[in-house]
Amino acid sequence: MHSHSVDRPADLDLVRESYDRVADNYAHMVVTTGIGDIRRHPWLKASIDAFADSVRGLGPVLDVGCGPGTVTAYLAERGLDVSGVDLSPRMIENARRLHPECRFSVASATELDLGEATLGGVLGWWSLFNLPREVLPQVLAVFARALKPGGHFITATHVGDEDAVRTEAYGGVPVSWTTHKWRPEQLVELIEQTGLTTVAELRLPPEEYSGPGLVVMARRPD
Repeated sequence: MHSHSVDRPADLDLVRESYDRVADNYAHMVVTTGIGDIRRHPWLKASIDAFADSVRGLGPVLDVGCGPGTVTAYLAERGLDVSGVDLSPRMIENARRLHPECRFSVASATELDLGEATLGGVLGWWSLFNLPREVLPQVLAVFARALKPGGHFITATHVGDEDAVRTEAYGGVPVSWTTHKWRPEQLVELIEQTGLTTVAELRLPPEEYSGPGLVVMARRPD
């Protein structure tokens, strides 16, 4: 059965082109500075480890908005049957170059055709904040439906009230995207409206390169 009921964001092509432009710089930054690499951030690593332990043996895992594939590869090392998708073809080229042992494909979070109860886990790891406010709930509903009973969803995002427009990123590269920030209680409510149950919530203070962050993990009831 087709699970499409997601509106196409008006700025989808602009966002894709922007990430294509920054993809090489971003991949280089992760490799050289460790920014964006969970191995260098104990609490983010702990969150991903908890997710991995929770979904082990439940079935395939999908990393939506995988970027250069850092987390996908980490989960693969942990023995999960994981694949990554990203809106940006250039990000996927970098992911395949850096992690040739993993499976990656180009797709938008808004265009995924996921079967019901087919996945053990879904990640939206710092990858859903560009989705317009009216589109995110639709995408979350697709994820929730795709999870098997007992399956888990984990997401990390930027905390706040505003829609922050970015015009340059990662070394002054010109971009055009909007970061839609969420209050923790708002995001948790959106996730729970899909029928998932919140398992954990981690709030992160601002760092020198980003504002406050939030990790939420939720589970599809048995």
